[in-house]
Amino acid sequence: MMDFNEFAQACFKAAKELGCDEAEVYMAADDRMEIGVSKGEVINYCVNSECGLNLRVMYQGRNGYAYTEVFNDAESLVFHAIDNAKAIEADAVHPIQGACSYPVVVKKPNTVVDMTDEEKINIACNLERDILAFDDRVNRMSRCELYSGTRSCHIRNTRGLCADNEEEYSYVIAVPVIRQGDVERSSYSVKFGPDIMDYNGFIKETVDNALMTFNAKPVSSGEYRVLLRSDAAVDFLEAFCEVFFADKVQDGLSLLAGKLDKPVASEVVSIVDDPFEEDYPRAFDDEGVPSVFTSVVENGVLKSYLYNLKSALRDGVASTSNAGRASATEPITTMPTNFYIKNGEKSYKELISELNSGLIITELGALHAGISTVSGDFSLIAAGLLVEGGSIIRSVEQITIAGNFLSLLKGIIAVGNDLRFRIPEFGRVGCPSLLIDKLMVSGK
Repeated sequence: MMDFNEFAQACFKAAKELGCDEAEVYMAADDRMEIGVSKGEVINYCVNSECGLNLRVMYQGRNGYAYTEVFNDAESLVFHAIDNAKAIEADAVHPIQGACSYPVVVKKPNTVVDMTDEEKINIACNLERDILAFDDRVNRMSRCELYSGTRSCHIRNTRGLCADNEEEYSYVIAVPVIRQGDVERSSYSVKFGPDIMDYNGFIKETVDNALMTFNAKPVSSGEYRVLLRSDAAVDFLEAFCEVFFADKVQDGLSLLAGKLDKPVASEVVSIVDDPFEEDYPRAFDDEGVPSVFTSVVENGVLKSYLYNLKSALRDGVASTSNAGRASATEPITTMPTNFYIKNGEKSYKELISELNSGLIITELGALHAGISTVSGDFSLIAAGLLVEGGSIIRSVEQITIAGNFLSLLKGIIAVGNDLRFRIPEFGRVGCPSLLIDKLMVSGK
């Protein structure tokens, strides 16, 4: 079997002989370790290695894709890609990036990845032990898991492009079960990055999140001032992230169509897509386009959509380096890099004080079933805390918040300084806590 570079050249040779105008190969690999512990013992240990290659050809003005995990029959792979190109009815041109240079990015070392298996097991066991010891009401752990690994991608094409990227990752998942009397409640928390061993604050947060759900009950229906806590805020922003994608705008699937250079949010809101963010930088996107910083919303005004090469060509602009692939089996689409609302100046405690009387939303559900990216309307199951006079009174559950995405953005009166990111999956989304002037709540 050929190695990647040999197979890439064999694909390019076959593509040229079979009448393709251009060809590109994209290889993605992921070497991952999973460790699950319970009562100080390992209950799950898995080492998994995945590697796949996607061939894209430009044949008679159309893109065709084909996938393989075995590097030994380039001609058959090209035939499959050409057949797929012939089957596509749309004739929109999707350019291929040419040879280029890339910005230098400095990635933080991830010491967890290089640890021995025994050291990683000890981290998971120690985390479980410390959570159980943190509060007498922690009855058991539903989950305590550690994941670590290395992802890499490699892009080559007939225009001379050569791009290689490797990233290390590690994260822990903890689900403590709290018992009070005959009632048990749990909370799900994730900590990502090379500092997962510094987990004291993480333990307090996950236990506190479980404790706050006891004795919860709904509030009366009505309009409330709302503080969307950072963990709920980032879930909300991630659910609506695609409204900023240029291809969604072009296809009539985004409420932001026609709103460039117009106010779409409060003046205190600025949104960026930053591929150079220090905790998760990257030099190029999944088309090999060099990374660029994009100011998406500046002080409430929409300044840019997020583009890949295809959508950029349609609008006659440059790509914002936001091409992405869900996996090596998938075609190119649009994805964020580090997409987030920039920090404000106020702490979470200061936002509670400014909230005065209202609701803190700490959890959202039905995030995909309960939103429309076309209209911006949402209706989401929620839970949180009731606040009166700047003090937390009790927990709240079984409520629904409803409104419109743009109305919510325009109703933000303060932004916290507690920016939080989700685990990188299809891009990485972050958001600080958001104080919202008013939001409709359905309860009892």
